Amino acid sequence: MSEFPASTVLGYPRIGPNRELKRALEAYWDGRSTREELERTGAELRAATWNRLAELGLAGLPSNTFSLYDQVLDTAVLLGAVPERYLEADDPYFAMARGTQGLPPLRMTKWFDTNYHYLVPEIGPETVFKLDAAKPLSEVREARALGHETRPVILGPVTFLLLAGALDRLADVLPCYEELLGALAAEGVAWVQLDEPALVADRAPAELDAVRAAYDRLGGLAVRPGLFVASYFGDLGESLPVLAATPVEAIGLDLVRGQAHSVPGKIVVAGVVSGRDVWRTSPELALARLRAVSDQAAQVVVSTSCSLQHVPYDLDAEDDLDPALRARLAFAEQKVAEVVALSGREFTGTAPAAPSVELIEPVVVEGRGPYQARAAAQAEHLRLPALPTTTIGSFPQTGELRAARAAVAAGTLSQAGYERRVEQEIEHVIRLQERLGLDVLVHGEPERNDMVQYFAEHLDGFAVTRNGWVQSYGSRCTRPPILHGDVSRPEPITVRWARYAQSLTDRHVKGMLTGPVTIVAWSFVRDDLPLRDVVLQVADAVREEVRDLEAAGISIIQVDEPALRELLPLRRSSQEAYLEWAVAAYRHATAGAGDRTQIHTHLCYSDADQILAAIDGLDADVTTIESARSGARILGAVSSFGRGLGPGVYDIHSPRVPGEDEVERLLRATLEVLPRERVWVNPDCGLKTRTYEQVEAALANVVSAAHRLRQAP
Repeated sequence: MSEFPASTVLGYPRIGPNRELKRALEAYWDGRSTREELERTGAELRAATWNRLAELGLAGLPSNTFSLYDQVLDTAVLLGAVPERYLEADDPYFAMARGTQGLPPLRMTKWFDTNYHYLVPEIGPETVFKLDAAKPLSEVREARALGHETRPVILGPVTFLLLAGALDRLADVLPCYEELLGALAAEGVAWVQLDEPALVADRAPAELDAVRAAYDRLGGLAVRPGLFVASYFGDLGESLPVLAATPVEAIGLDLVRGQAHSVPGKIVVAGVVSGRDVWRTSPELALARLRAVSDQAAQVVVSTSCSLQHVPYDLDAEDDLDPALRARLAFAEQKVAEVVALSGREFTGTAPAAPSVELIEPVVVEGRGPYQARAAAQAEHLRLPALPTTTIGSFPQTGELRAARAAVAAGTLSQAGYERRVEQEIEHVIRLQERLGLDVLVHGEPERNDMVQYFAEHLDGFAVTRNGWVQSYGSRCTRPPILHGDVSRPEPITVRWARYAQSLTDRHVKGMLTGPVTIVAWSFVRDDLPLRDVVLQVADAVREEVRDLEAAGISIIQVDEPALRELLPLRRSSQEAYLEWAVAAYRHATAGAGDRTQIHTHLCYSDADQILAAIDGLDADVTTIESARSGARILGAVSSFGRGLGPGVYDIHSPRVPGEDEVERLLRATLEVLPRERVWVNPDCGLKTRTYEQVEAALANVVSAAHRLRQAP
């Protein structure tokens, strides 16, 4: 077995430094380019990545980390787990990812506790696994043609099946992994990385038995590459001794979020450079962590804590940041340089003492008046019909709007001219909703580039980037703000636009805010304060905005918390404390509203059924929640939900337009578990990524279905 390279990363960004992949994907989807042109862009991005990592001095280069959409979807294709209904589509891969007009896509949810979304594999008793190793083999060959030997990265069998809810199929899928390892060995591959992030969560005895069975079997193959099992996003805990007892040669430990452990006789790939934030690595702390795992290890390899796909490409592209802040930052390129530098340092010696545990006082949970009293006051004031229709907030962000923002930044459009353009778009959105017959309107958020970045631009304590893009799913990218100081709100943020929108109509217009947990979750957050304290600072700012919207005559205020489930710790022992302070922060942000002001919240693509008690604890008057994309699975858990609820009836992450009958079926399913007077009718999420043509057709069907059921006995 060859020695493992001294430095590596577990993965790298794949969208391109200038979002080349996003543009290539959208050109292909729109029919402006071919699949061959899309593949060519992918090959160019892969080549640029390998060449750059080699230039930076990285010893071990990963391959098969690139994806045209999602690595979990790629694994389903690798293993032949493609549902039969997609096989006749023109492009089965993107039919699974995005759907077609006649075919809904696969369910999508969050990748552990990140803002990356993956497509949930659909595996049933009828699924026949069959290896298709073309992608990992071709990437090995591509890199070799450029002069680089690489380590293919594959999602491990246990995590893949746990994500699919099909661990009972382990014996059926392992032959594919065996065949893959044999093919890679024949290709001359020295090492393979099998990612098993699911092992950092609590695992039942039967699941640990599956880990043991999988890696005893794969490790026992006579002909195979070296096996490196990577874990990340936390501590392996009870999974570590199980994994260490198998024949795998290398084990990856996340030493940023997890603990240092001695793993006798194994190669330890030590994740000491964080792949989840943008702060420079303390060399002293990293070396201490490396020393802590060096005892009895066969070799210690310096690495990132997880894939760098969760951070932007290059800090050098950010000329506008304050120099003092820049000195504290590291993006993907800088983190690779940190890994390389640390691999050249001496780190044998005495391990550091364990840090002391800081005790945190509980947060006082505030409350409004009793829900029933609020509901009565709101019914009298708002006078909404049964099954009220609304949307989640955003309407399509057109090329003209993006061009106007760019023109302001370039100095070719005045701020006054830009604001007139925003007002024109708000009026267009209001008139469209009136024409469609929606009951509660939104202003469409044309002034917002992103639901978190917009607030970060108006709050003290944040910085924003020009090119700090991070993939969220498919072609969708965000620029997470950098929360580096104490947070405060110097002036109202949304009031002007909400007041203007309300002046255009006699229907109620929702004020639209992002909640404190989500603002923090979707930012790169300072690491010198407990996360709870940072969230509470943001909650203070949101509370001030709620107060000012109410004073401006806005009677419905939506404070979204789609990241509430996302930030839930992976270990059960930490979940209760998190939910207590997260719920308390939300209630602090909204508790100042009067009884007749209706507070809405929204959650999406996050397995919200797992935290329904906490969602109830938010004490919002109405909760809108993703449901259509996941086949209405949330309905199995909401029968006891005691407030207004709007399970989504329209999957906005697919270009397909749902038919009126389809929407009505979803609404009827909702009415089977919830009383009519508490049901709202809405899409799964905001409409920002769709076109106006798609939106108008879909919302017309949503409104029509609601009106039909409103008249039904």
